[in-house]
Amino acid sequence: MKEPEKNLGKPTELTPEKLRWRCEPSRLPFETTAQAELREGFVGQERALRALKMGVELGAPGYNVFVCGLAGTSRGGTIARMIEELKPSVKVSPDRCYVNNFKISDRPRLISLPRGQANGFKKDMQAGVDFLRRRIPQVFEGEPFQRQKGRIVERFTGREKDLMDDFTRRIAREQFALGHMQVGAVALPEIFPVLEGQMVPIEDISKMVHEGKLDSPVAEEIERKYEQFRQEFTVVYRKTLTLSRELASELSYLEQEAASVLVDGVIEELKEKYPDPSVSEYLEEVRHHILDNLDPFKEREGEGEDAATDLPEVPAMKPQGPERDPFRVYGVNVILAHGDESESPVIFETTPTYANLFGTIQRAYDARGGWTSDFMDLRGGSLLRADGGYLIMYAMETISEPGVWRALKRTLSHTRLEIQPAEMFYPFGGSSMKPEAVPINVKVILIGDRSMYELLYEYEEDFRKIFKVRVEFDEEMPMSDTVIAEYAGRLRTLSEKESLSPFDRGAFATMLEHGVRMAGRRNKVTARFVDIADLAREANYAAREADEHVVRAEHVRKALSSKMERHNLVETRIREMIEEGTLLVDVAGERVGQVNGLSVLEIGGYSFGKPVRITATAALGKSGLINIERESNLSGRFHDKGVHIISGYLRSHFAQDKPLSLAASICFEQSYSGVDGDSASSTEVYALVSALSGLPLRQDIAVTGSMNQQGDIQPIGGVNEKIEGFYDVCRIKGLTGTQGVLIPEANIEDLMLRQDVVEAVTTKKFHIWSAAKIEQGVELLTGSAAGYKNGSGAFDSGTVFARVNQRLSEMAKTLKEFE
Repeated sequence: MKEPEKNLGKPTELTPEKLRWRCEPSRLPFETTAQAELREGFVGQERALRALKMGVELGAPGYNVFVCGLAGTSRGGTIARMIEELKPSVKVSPDRCYVNNFKISDRPRLISLPRGQANGFKKDMQAGVDFLRRRIPQVFEGEPFQRQKGRIVERFTGREKDLMDDFTRRIAREQFALGHMQVGAVALPEIFPVLEGQMVPIEDISKMVHEGKLDSPVAEEIERKYEQFRQEFTVVYRKTLTLSRELASELSYLEQEAASVLVDGVIEELKEKYPDPSVSEYLEEVRHHILDNLDPFKEREGEGEDAATDLPEVPAMKPQGPERDPFRVYGVNVILAHGDESESPVIFETTPTYANLFGTIQRAYDARGGWTSDFMDLRGGSLLRADGGYLIMYAMETISEPGVWRALKRTLSHTRLEIQPAEMFYPFGGSSMKPEAVPINVKVILIGDRSMYELLYEYEEDFRKIFKVRVEFDEEMPMSDTVIAEYAGRLRTLSEKESLSPFDRGAFATMLEHGVRMAGRRNKVTARFVDIADLAREANYAAREADEHVVRAEHVRKALSSKMERHNLVETRIREMIEEGTLLVDVAGERVGQVNGLSVLEIGGYSFGKPVRITATAALGKSGLINIERESNLSGRFHDKGVHIISGYLRSHFAQDKPLSLAASICFEQSYSGVDGDSASSTEVYALVSALSGLPLRQDIAVTGSMNQQGDIQPIGGVNEKIEGFYDVCRIKGLTGTQGVLIPEANIEDLMLRQDVVEAVTTKKFHIWSAAKIEQGVELLTGSAAGYKNGSGAFDSGTVFARVNQRLSEMAKTLKEFE
C-alpha cells in the first residue's frame, strides 16, 4: 500500500493586505525631504563598494576593474567621486617631458623629473638658451675675441699669399699669369698665357695658329707648359683649401673656447639644480651640440625675425617644415606636469579615441603640403594624465573606437605607453618617429553591462589577465530604515542641485512604493535611483503645473500616470481590439479545453499584461503532446521545455499502468509573433485536463504559473502586470464580481498592485487566488475535486483526474484493439 496523497484543498484567496506593500508615512522621520540629511553616491551597494575598494587599492599587475550592473547617465562621474572618497594610497607619478635626442633625432628622449619640476626645467632651459643668444654675439663682437681672430686670419692669409705669390712668380718667368675666368655668376681662378703683354685664353692659341699669328711649335710649347702649370696650380689650390680648413678649424676652436665659458656656466647651473642622472646626460649632449653649432648664436636675438618680416607675405599657409626655429632642438616638451597636489589623479574619459587616450604626434605643414614632426610635436593623452591614478571609461565606446582596445591591452600588459599617431593604423600614413616609451602605473576602470563582461571574459583571453576585479552593482537592495534615509538624502541632494520642490511624506512614500514595485519583491527596493530621480523630476513638474511648492502624493501618481500614457499606445490598441471582439478573450462562462493565460509584453521599456486564449484538444493516437507554436516555428526554447515538462507530468500521473495513447495539441490562439517562457505551462495543463476530462473551465479566471514534473507550481515574472492586464480587460467588458486571477503561491511577496486593483479586491469585485499545486488550480477552474491517489494508487472516484485517467485508459484500449 502506498501512502495516499495529501489533499491541499482549493486555492487561497488573498486579502487586500497581501496585494501591496505600503510605506506608512509615520515611519518617515521628516515632514519633507528638505529635512533629510544630504546623501550622495550609491544606495545599499556594500558588496560592490568592497570590490571597488579592493580593486583601486590593490596595486598588483592586472588588477584593473570592470564595473557592471551600474545604471544612470553619470556613471563615470559617480565612480570618480567614489574613488576620491576612498582616498587610496598609491605611488605618485613624476613629471614627464620629451627632449631632443641629439644622437638619433627620430628617437626622442624621455626625462622623468620629481613632481612639479618639469615646467621649471622647461623655463630654465629656455632662459639658458636666451642668455646664450644674447651673450655669445657680444663675446664674438668684443675686442679681445676680434683681436685673436684677426691674428689667426692674418697668419693664414699670409701663408696663403706666400703660396700664391710663389706660384705666380714661377709662371711669370715662363710668360704666364694667374687671372680669373667668369663662368656664369662665379669667377674661377685660371692660368693665362701672356703674349705681347696681353693675357690670352688658352682656347685662343689654336685660333692664332690658324690665323698665322703664332707658329705651331711655339703654340705646342705654350700648351705643354699650360698643362704643366695647371697641374701645379691644382696642387697649390689644394694647399690653399687645406689652409682654409685649418683656418676654419682654428676659428671654430677659438669660438668654442670663447663661448665655452658661457655655455659651461649655464649647463653646470642646470646640472646643479636638476641632479638627476638622465638630466645630466642630456645636458652634456646639449653642451656639445651648442659648441659644435655656434652659427645660430652668432646672430643677435631678433635679427632673424626682422629679416623675415622684410620678405613678401605668402598668401597661403606659412612655411613651417624645414624652416623651423634652429633653437627648437633645445626645447623641452612637457607632456605631464603636476602642481603641488599630492592626490592621485582620477580621469573620466568620455571620448576615448586613440588620440585622446594614448596621445599623438602632431604635424607641421609647409606651403607645399609637406609635413614634418619632431619631439616638440608629441602630445600626451588621458592614460598619461592618469599616471599614478585612475582612468575611467565606458567599455562599449572603448572597444568600438578603431585601434583603441588592442593598444590598451598592450599598454596595460607591459605598463609602458608608446605615443604614436592614429594614422599608424592605416597604410602610407605612419610616422618614422619612435619616442621612448613612458613607464606608467595606471588603474583602468571600465563601465559596461553584464553581457559585455561575459563576452569579453569568454572570448578575449587577455581580458581575464588585465581586468581581474569585477565590481557588480545590484539593481535591488533589502528594504530597511537605513535605505529609506539614504533615499530621502539622495532626493534632497537632487532637489538642491536641480532646484526641485521638497517632497512631503506622502510623495516620498509613493515614490518608495514605486521603487519596491520596480524591485519586484516587497522586502526589496530598486537601486536604480536614476529612475527614481526621473520620477521626482516629473512629479515636480506636475506640482509646478498645479502652482504648488511642495510635491505631494497626487503629483507623484499623476507623474506615473502621465508616463504610462506616453508609452501605452500599443496596450490601448490591444484593449480596444479585445473590447471590439477582434481579439477573442472570454471573461465569463465556461468552456471545455479553453483557459485564459497571461503574457507580458515589453515595448520601449514599458511592460504590460495581455490575456491570451489557450486551447487544447485530445484525440486517439501516438503523437503525444503537439506544441502548435513549435510546429509553426513560433515557440522559444523555454516554452518548448515547458511543453516537455507537461509531457513528463502526464506520464508520471497517468501512464504508470498503461501507455499514453493520445494525440493532443496545445495552442496560443491569435498569437503570431512568437511565444517563449514557461510561465503558461500550468495553464496549458488545465486546458489539457479539461479536454481529456470533458469538464468545462471557468472563463472569468485567468491563470499564470510555471510547473515542474511533480505538479508543483513555480513562481513567474511580471505577476503585477499580468494581474493588472486581466483586470483592465474585465473592467472594460464589465466586472461581475466573480472574475479574478490565479497566481503561484511563491509570488505573493512580489505583489505591488495598482491602487484601483486593490480597491476592486477590497469591494469583492475582483479576486486573486494563490496555488502551490496543479490540483488546487483544477478545483478552482472546474468547481470539482481534482482527485488524489489513494493508498492503492488509484484516483478517488468522480474526481477530475479519475475522469482523465479513465479517458486515457479507454484510449489506450481502443488503440490496441484498432491496431
